[in-house]
Amino acid sequence: MTVVNDNPKAATGKPAYDHAGRTAIANRLLKGSSARSYDPVVELDWDAPLEEGKYFLPPKVLSLYGTPLWDQMSEEQRIELSRQEMANVLSVGIWFENLLNRALLIRLMREDPAAATSHYELTEMGDECRHMTMFGKVIERSGARPYMMRRWERWAMLAMPAFMRGTFMWVVTLVGEELFDALQREMRTDPQLQPLVARLMQIHVTEESRHIGFARDGIMRRKPVRGRFETLVAANLHGLGGPAFKRLFTNPQMYKRAGIANPRQAAKIARRNPNFHEVTVKSFEPLSAFLRQAGLMGPVGEYLWRKAGFLP
Repeated sequence: MTVVNDNPKAATGKPAYDHAGRTAIANRLLKGSSARSYDPVVELDWDAPLEEGKYFLPPKVLSLYGTPLWDQMSEEQRIELSRQEMANVLSVGIWFENLLNRALLIRLMREDPAAATSHYELTEMGDECRHMTMFGKVIERSGARPYMMRRWERWAMLAMPAFMRGTFMWVVTLVGEELFDALQREMRTDPQLQPLVARLMQIHVTEESRHIGFARDGIMRRKPVRGRFETLVAANLHGLGGPAFKRLFTNPQMYKRAGIANPRQAAKIARRNPNFHEVTVKSFEPLSAFLRQAGLMGPVGEYLWRKAGFLP
């Protein structure tokens, strides 16, 4: 079986790509998907009323938590801010899962359609389609509205799949998935959280763990065979995610919709908030450790993540 971009021809004496190991991982994940996959339309109780006084994201992860501005807010205003921040995060999640699906579709045009890896990628796309549906329905059920991309952001997202190949493909996948996954694992059991949101997180964590495992495995199996240029690109370009996520997570529109008088000032306060800095560092910590292990934390990538507040 030949898989384009995952099978660089090894010169004599150099290691070859481990197709057998990659196939075994794909088959294991296919079995796991068959055993534990969820349809959000039936798994979530869409008719249950929202619980009075519960947050849509735990207070401690909200961007203004611990600031003087937070202290001035009433409990109702804080809950409304949590609703808007949740809608913003889920909107960003929809964009990135859309990006991943389009990149996988392009990739599948170069791959063997009978391969187990292709079958798992198709399964992953199905998961992501259900996640986008779930995110959109939770936004609607919460009483919020989604946050839309600007025109230049849409163009950037349309162009990116053409460049997502080899190691860089899987690194971008992890950047889009692991930042959310690390926090969701803690937030899903928070007693202050709306049950509907908690259930969303439980489903998402379960299914994303397979996607993350597949991407990490793809990176590590390419490690012995990837070239210098591939490593240079993959180890540094992911740093652009730092300033992008910093801006997305402190979108002034959230504060405007939450009724804060000066939304741009609120965004500046959030970006300087040491409590929120701790949250962003924690969200990036597992991915940062993995990228270092894989030899993919280049100087430019590290500088950009640190400048954006995702590294201590």
